[in-house]
Amino acid sequence: MTVTENTVIGDVLDFNAKAAAPYFIEMGMHCLGCPSARGETIAQACEVHGVNADALISKLNAAIAG
Repeated sequence: MTVTENTVIGDVLDFNAKAAAPYFIEMGMHCLGCPSARGETIAQACEVHGVNADALISKLNAAIAG
């Protein structure tokens, strides 16, 4: 899986929650199980939480790659 700004958070978590969840929690998304959080794209979540999307995408891709 390759994460982009249009990737849905639920898809990332379904692919590898253990690797990805800490980065979402770090940015302030503490309700990863709620439907609205799982349905947002990376870009939408970053905008709401004031996080640089490119930085988060890099971290997520590195974490889920291995």
